[in-house]
Amino acid sequence: MADSTGFLKYERAMPPRRPVDVRIMDWKDVYLSRQSGEDAVYPVAALRQQAARCMDCGIPFCHHGCPLGNLIPEWNDLARRDDWRDAIERLHATNNFPEFTGKLCPAPCEGACVLNLQDSPVTIKQIEWEIIDQAFEHGFVEPQTPAERTGRKVAVVGSGPAGLAAAQQLTRAGHDVTVLERADKVGGLLRYGIPEFKMEKSVLDRRLDQMRAEGTRFVTGVEVGGSGEGDVSVEQLRGEYEAVVLAAGSTVGRDLPAPGRELDGIHFAMEFLPFGNKQALGELDDPPITARGKDVVIVGGGDTGADCLGTSHRQGARSVTQLEIMPAPPDKRDEGNPWPTYPMVMRISSAHEEGGERLYSVNTERFLGDDEGRVRALVIHEVERVDGRFQKVEGTERELPAQLVLLAMGFTGVQREGLVEALGLEVDGRGNVVRDGEFMSTVPGVFVAGDAGRGQSLIVWAIAEGRAAAGAVDTWLTGSSMLPRPVTPTAVALR
Repeated sequence: MADSTGFLKYERAMPPRRPVDVRIMDWKDVYLSRQSGEDAVYPVAALRQQAARCMDCGIPFCHHGCPLGNLIPEWNDLARRDDWRDAIERLHATNNFPEFTGKLCPAPCEGACVLNLQDSPVTIKQIEWEIIDQAFEHGFVEPQTPAERTGRKVAVVGSGPAGLAAAQQLTRAGHDVTVLERADKVGGLLRYGIPEFKMEKSVLDRRLDQMRAEGTRFVTGVEVGGSGEGDVSVEQLRGEYEAVVLAAGSTVGRDLPAPGRELDGIHFAMEFLPFGNKQALGELDDPPITARGKDVVIVGGGDTGADCLGTSHRQGARSVTQLEIMPAPPDKRDEGNPWPTYPMVMRISSAHEEGGERLYSVNTERFLGDDEGRVRALVIHEVERVDGRFQKVEGTERELPAQLVLLAMGFTGVQREGLVEALGLEVDGRGNVVRDGEFMSTVPGVFVAGDAGRGQSLIVWAIAEGRAAAGAVDTWLTGSSMLPRPVTPTAVALR
């Protein structure tokens, strides 16, 4: 049993982040690591105290917040007792990649924690990260090779979290799995969308090493459905593989068709962020899109916008402003956002700590350019909600200097050109690939997992979908499956 009085004895506490003036000079993780002296300021004993705050609730609402069905109270107590081997066994039972969620998930489990009734939830994410970090450090993470091989061949298109989860589950079920990735390295958004300061790519690479040792095959630099040299045609794909898992993500960025959009210097966030990651890893000295010495405006107030903000700081931007059309969220839950739903409150990410300005309830009216056709400013105005629609507040127009504008307003669906069209997959009105209750598209043998079918979502949902789709594929290939299916294609978050 957990420490029944731990939540009374210990206050919620997190490890400190590295000083702002130090961390913006490099691309390393914003948090102190054990290797860089974390134990001196946040020892493992402090983490175990945090785990002791778990109340071992009769109804653990944290389960309702987590689509993976993570056994949170169980591994909290195992961490409290310093039993890292059993803790990682319990954690891996539901989550293939706790190091990814421990760094990147916004923690809906913490929002649903009973202690969040007092705005002081258990530090579930940090405990999760400590468990997997201890497991790697002590050699508890080993390849899990199947006892038997089925001889069935499966292709997974896309190597983001959904594709990797599906691939690992199917490999462990005994199938011959090949992951096809069009980028030059494996990882999808984990590799080129998530900045190094949020998750160092060595974290990704050590997990990929395990997957390769288990038998998963990775092929990079290949466009599935493309016609270039080395690409894989649809005919090759269907001819060589008995099942296909499409995990290509929701990659079509939401555009801002305001006057002046054609000016140079206006880019989607996912045009900008990959260059920042290549720069961070020493693969690129002079990014073709850079914030260095510029006034940067980021349109969009979500996590992707914050990633652009932190990247701009490290590239040496002169100023950074982040725009959001919605009003500023409250400091505490309002009546329409009760526990245990995800708290829609003001958050300050590590990037926001580092500088920049956030403007709420504003809209971009048009872009202004210089004589050379490059953006020089935005004309913005304030907005207010009238009958559910945003309306301009007259007399509030003003210019905002900008030599680089980054559009981070979310995504509108899967890329249709290429594989989706070539396979003849049906796409719904929201830009997502249509699928049935077994994660299968309208084309037999082609399954869909992650954002390609769900739409833009969280990493924890991507991993859950990859695991569930793997169970559906295994059943389709063999007639039955012991692989877990934590979610259905139509499941939604608690709200």
